[in-house]
Amino acid sequence: MIRHDIVVIGGGPAGLAAAAAAKKKGIDDILILERDTLLGGILNQCIHNGFGLHTFKEELTGPEYAARYIEQVKELGIPYRTGSMVIDVNNKKEITVISREEGLQIIQAKAIILAMGCRERPRGALNIPGCRPAGIYTAGTAQRLMNIEGYMVGKEVVILGSGDIGLIMARRMMLEGAKVKVVAELMPYSGGLKRNIVQCLDDYGIPLKLSHTVVNIEGKSRVTGITLAEVGPDRKPIPGTEEHYSCDTLLLSCGLIPENELTKELGASISPITSGPVVNDRLETDQPGVFACGNVLHVHDLVDYVSEEAALAGGYAADFVKTEKDAGKAPVALKAENGVRYTVPQYLDPEAMADKLTVRFRVADIYKNRSICVYFDGKLVSRTKKRVLAPGEMEQVVLKKEEVLVSAGLKEITIRTEVEES
Repeated sequence: MIRHDIVVIGGGPAGLAAAAAAKKKGIDDILILERDTLLGGILNQCIHNGFGLHTFKEELTGPEYAARYIEQVKELGIPYRTGSMVIDVNNKKEITVISREEGLQIIQAKAIILAMGCRERPRGALNIPGCRPAGIYTAGTAQRLMNIEGYMVGKEVVILGSGDIGLIMARRMMLEGAKVKVVAELMPYSGGLKRNIVQCLDDYGIPLKLSHTVVNIEGKSRVTGITLAEVGPDRKPIPGTEEHYSCDTLLLSCGLIPENELTKELGASISPITSGPVVNDRLETDQPGVFACGNVLHVHDLVDYVSEEAALAGGYAADFVKTEKDAGKAPVALKAENGVRYTVPQYLDPEAMADKLTVRFRVADIYKNRSICVYFDGKLVSRTKKRVLAPGEMEQVVLKKEEVLVSAGLKEITIRTEVEES
């Protein structure tokens, strides 16, 4: 059996940042496992700019952002294996990996960092009626085909879902000469960043139809058209609102799902809201020595936040290897309510937490003129006014250790939205 102090599963932005941070914390025996042929993850196909404004204080493309961390990993001398697929992880931290060069191997790790990213929700999960012709792609698949493989996926396009990848692909298709006829969104609000709606739709005159969905797909060998319909508050199509669009391509951008099959296999608890593991303030799951970061933990909107979070996970994994001591169950629960869908982390230990802890979350709907309130065991400790809160934009609050420690016997921290008093 091969043994390593830290094994990082995933060589995307989260895995690279976590490995670099662990190395800088003094752990030399680190291995990165990546199933693709290159490091960098999804960033390799994200050729648009807008990355790195927080981390590097400059605007980079996805490949440029990934290259910064790949260079860092190489300079630090961290070993990595590409073309290596992890097929099993158990609660003894034994990792089963297969590759063309090495065959099947079992690796024993002292600590594991989960950084597998996320995947797109496919057509099969959307229950769209109609035939199964060619020309239906998830937005990420179309992005890879165009930006890496060099194939044009279609000329007349309809996009279902207004997630960030779908919005960016609307612009990409227009730049390559295609006609994007409409972007339809089931929900009454967009799932993407406001800046992407402006830069990718408004700037190109692409209409966004909220509270609409595809109710039929036409075509046998290739898509020839789709039918949109308006949906009511129950998300069901309203009869008589159908509208036909001729097209040869339908792109689906209907949400991202953390890639957590391995997380479930090793027995870590999964949040029903984020579909990622439940973690404490050290980004450690309830399996001792197993840490999670990036989109496998919860879907982020900015890769800069992924790198920031992953660096923390790498540092905490290094601390775990040095002490080989389980911190145990964190005593204070973080609770989300009244418009806040979830928090990450879900637990914290006041004694062991960092001086400042960033708690990230998303809201359930678009809210105007509300406050984000933090309560310690029912006592209000902070109130931050917000003009607009939207599900597509991740929010955060910062908890200070000194304030948490003052509340002796603290059991629960609640984060909620409240209507701002006039």
